[in-house]
Amino acid sequence: MTKHWSAPLVVNVLLGIPGVVPFWLLWYLAANGPLAAAGWTTREPTENDGMALWLVIVVPVVTLYGLVWWLANRPLRRGTTLAPHTYRPLSLTAPLLPTAALFLSS
Repeated sequence: MTKHWSAPLVVNVLLGIPGVVPFWLLWYLAANGPLAAAGWTTREPTENDGMALWLVIVVPVVTLYGLVWWLANRPLRRGTTLAPHTYRPLSLTAPLLPTAALFLSS
């Protein structure tokens, strides 16, 4: 296993590339559900199927992504020299970088 700190960063950024899909699904669900009900966003005008259909789509996708993320990070955490208080923020924020790059480039 690797001891260098860059391996968890690279793996988590690479996990963030397919992670764009579950992050977008979570945002779409929040923007059309509770945030729209609170008046912070407006609902998609063509969204008339209700939120139950979206939950059927979002829950398996987010669960699968979370499981893959956890299975990838578990051995990395044991094999790196990073302290837990450094590794956790790195492994939680690095997958958001591809989504942030797409957001900033649009």
